[in-house]
Amino acid sequence: MFEKILIANRGEIALRIHRACREMGIQTVAIHSTADADAMHVRLADESVCIGPAPIKDSYLNIPAILSAANITGAEAIHPGVGFLSENADFAAMVEEHGLVFIGPTPEHISLMGDKVAAKKAAEDLGIPIVPGSDGAVDTAEEARATADRIGYPVLIKATAGGGGRGMKVAQNASEVEEAYRQARNEAKNAFGNDIVYMEKYLGRPRHIEVQLLADGQGGSIHLGERDCSLQRRHQKLLEEALSPALNAEQRSAIGARVAEAMLDLGYRGAGTIEFLYEDGEFYFIEMNTRIQVEHPISEAITGVDLVREQIRVAAGLPLDLKQSDIKFSGHAIECRINAENPETFVPSPGRVTDYHAPGGLGVRVDSGLYAGYRIPSAYDSLIAKLIVHGQTRNECLMRLRRALEEFVIVGVDTSIPLHQRLIGEQDFINGDYDIHWLEKFVAGTL
Repeated sequence: MFEKILIANRGEIALRIHRACREMGIQTVAIHSTADADAMHVRLADESVCIGPAPIKDSYLNIPAILSAANITGAEAIHPGVGFLSENADFAAMVEEHGLVFIGPTPEHISLMGDKVAAKKAAEDLGIPIVPGSDGAVDTAEEARATADRIGYPVLIKATAGGGGRGMKVAQNASEVEEAYRQARNEAKNAFGNDIVYMEKYLGRPRHIEVQLLADGQGGSIHLGERDCSLQRRHQKLLEEALSPALNAEQRSAIGARVAEAMLDLGYRGAGTIEFLYEDGEFYFIEMNTRIQVEHPISEAITGVDLVREQIRVAAGLPLDLKQSDIKFSGHAIECRINAENPETFVPSPGRVTDYHAPGGLGVRVDSGLYAGYRIPSAYDSLIAKLIVHGQTRNECLMRLRRALEEFVIVGVDTSIPLHQRLIGEQDFINGDYDIHWLEKFVAGTL
């Protein structure tokens, strides 16, 4: 097992990784920008190294600085967390070339699943159901029109290197295809430096269902059930729950077994998530995330499995000590993403936290690096905390969540807590009757 791990991330996920390491007897190295010098993960780590100024290109994306920090501190492995370099195949390869262990999949698997067209083809070859669409990249507007005519309207044009909803455009009919195609390519080029796009059938009222996987690359592959991530605004998740109120046990077992077997065939190593659109009883592959997910705690809550610990064990060359028969689902869990932003306009609200009190009690977990006096930087994502609540039933979970949100105190900045309080009081949500478009309509007042 490793003696020292460098955590190549910041905020709540860096703190989450630190905690898993400490419980395994592993020392930690925190990296940080000048803006994060007072961050909680930096305060708690055994060692810390400043790797640059606030802009992410000069710090958390600064590969030479990160590798140098690992070298000078004697770290044996690097955990990339989420975002930043976590799905950068070149970074994973460079970590290995420098004699370190990348806590994640192989660079080849990261590269494969990072290309949306290649990932879709791989999924199809592995027997995972896919959305009807183009056979690969769509190179011209004429090809886009022909593809749309073949698969039927409406269609979705997506960047192959996309993420976070950028480089995605919908064409409702033939007259909109050319302009949507042009806009998607331009947006993709500006956001990712890559204007290659592909096309899929646009589903009317799907849910966003993702299956959590663990594999060791040595013949062990299991699933930990699904998470329902349908409550999204501009393709950004706001609230997730596990298990999904839309699936029954038979559907859950079938799709879980299928993707776990696919990862076994692929020879995949580490934690991963396969994301689907789900509509009318059918699953359609969207993408695979080759890392831990922000919403991983709700899977931990219903299974009792520490996913970060398992990531570290597998990266150290140990086989999974869990079989599918060991995974039992207990109760229901919901995660609310607490963002430092106005709950009505969604304008970011960085600044000093003057008062902070986290909720507690049975079944309540808060992942956050906040404390009174901490100044939230303006240079990074607005996610500042995750409230995870677990109950024996979904109704118990909702009642506990309502109580926990009432207890949660963050003063000095605007947060999304009031939005969550409104959201969980809506009858559609209470009934579990929502899709990926529901939250946009709720926010706009058009339900």
